[in-house]
Amino acid sequence: MELRGFFARHRIVAAVAAPLALGVAAAGTAWLAFESPTSIETELTASTTECHDMVTVSIAGRNDTPPDTVPRLVDENGNPLPAALSDDYSSHWVDPVSNAPAAVNNLKPGSYANLYIAYPANMDSYENAVSTGVENTQQVMREIRESCPNTRFSVVGYSEGADVARRVAMNIGHQDGTDGYDIVDPANVVGVVIFADAGRSYEQGPFPGAQNPYTNPDGFDTAYQDRENTAGGAGAVTGTGGSDFGALAGRVAAFCSDGDLTCAAPQNISLLQLAVNVGRQLNIDSLEKNGLTPENGIGVATVIGRVAYDAFAVISSQPNWMQSDQTFLDVLLQVSDPAYKPSETDGALPVTPVADDIEAEKLSPLALLPEKLFKEVVNLIVTNQNTIPVVMNDPYQLTLGEGTGRHFDYWRDTADGKPLSSAEYAAAWLTQLAEDARNGKPLPTTTTTAPPTTTTKAGTTAAATTGGGEAAAVSAVPTTTVPVPSATATAPLSPVVEAPATSVPPVTETAPATTAESSATTTSAVPTSVSATPTPVS
Repeated sequence: MELRGFFARHRIVAAVAAPLALGVAAAGTAWLAFESPTSIETELTASTTECHDMVTVSIAGRNDTPPDTVPRLVDENGNPLPAALSDDYSSHWVDPVSNAPAAVNNLKPGSYANLYIAYPANMDSYENAVSTGVENTQQVMREIRESCPNTRFSVVGYSEGADVARRVAMNIGHQDGTDGYDIVDPANVVGVVIFADAGRSYEQGPFPGAQNPYTNPDGFDTAYQDRENTAGGAGAVTGTGGSDFGALAGRVAAFCSDGDLTCAAPQNISLLQLAVNVGRQLNIDSLEKNGLTPENGIGVATVIGRVAYDAFAVISSQPNWMQSDQTFLDVLLQVSDPAYKPSETDGALPVTPVADDIEAEKLSPLALLPEKLFKEVVNLIVTNQNTIPVVMNDPYQLTLGEGTGRHFDYWRDTADGKPLSSAEYAAAWLTQLAEDARNGKPLPTTTTTAPPTTTTKAGTTAAATTGGGEAAAVSAVPTTTVPVPSATATAPLSPVVEAPATSVPPVTETAPATTAESSATTTSAVPTSVSATPTPVS
């Protein structure tokens, strides 16, 4: 069954499940419109021992990941790692951002490299895919650090890859560091760029933890916009997100567009949130392709059955549940979260007295039923005030529609006081960071005085950074022109992204600093400007 036909016959279901039950399912984006670039080469050509001043670790979205057929990066012992250089794999969406800094190689060959993390990047199980992406990203960064301890890193993620990038950044920023760092020194992670993060905090500003959370990351003077503006709502995936990046506060750019339900889902949509929680545990790929079949139906029944069992287990563990204000919908939202782990009861729930002259514990559960049902109805109404508006607004078209889907705004959102699109701004920032690394500019040393706080439209943040780091060197060797994938005429979900052409200015300095560990760099031609806009897809 063709995906477009499936959506046509199941419009309301698709409208909710695509941008939300993926949360996530917005991660089921236009990558379906492209066949992943492949190569018949199997030799392993790049090693972590090839040090560079800065490396960008890129994590693309659904169905956009290096296949097994492309050459892999290897560690210092020759073991293959889950990553490929950008001259062996290209991403239609991420390339314009993560390849832009390659211009610095014109003045110092091998100074910069960009690589792509290989991970499932599918919806067989969203949580398994993202968790694997996190593990693979941290492994690659760790191996590069072992070979080139002075490496400076940036991390770029989009859609499903944004969830990976944010979790990695939060893990790095919250390392103890007492006995060294398990992943990398946070001081050496100079920038993190995230587009359409499903774990975004409610009304989080684009630069969480920065001194100017709405205009620019710390240390970069170019303003993103001329006003305090940010997308409403929050990410569709709860429980794993947030805006507390610890030691990386002020070095994160998290872009979200209003109407992109992946990162800007409104509040009070609890039934849709329940669908998201369940969808994160289902094989969405199979359901989209084949509909409900006996094979994937077993998985659906297993997840729903487990949620129901856990819900009744929670209720039965609370002797005063009928007297409490907790509703059945509250319990379902709790136990349907993929991170939920059954545990022993924490004791009796808070109870609102039922009547002044009757002890609640002496009441029969049946006597409490009318008030409990009343609470259920009130809670259902209050927590779903935006559910019907979201469904009636065609969330699938709003988020993923061809030519109009807000999930693809980041390459064309030059409006509302923004001189550059989000992608162009990120490319310019990373290019400046690569320039600083090439020139050996010392890493900033600041002292954390307070834990970072969530940034919202009405809030401020406390920046937190780590101690100083050393000059840099990095792994990987790519410096190539990025091929743009060709359009696929029959692709079911191919957005048309208009192309506001903006390029990164060429590098003009002539006195590059040397890198002590650059023992095996390669020289290759690199374009002096990189467009930050993918070509339209028909």
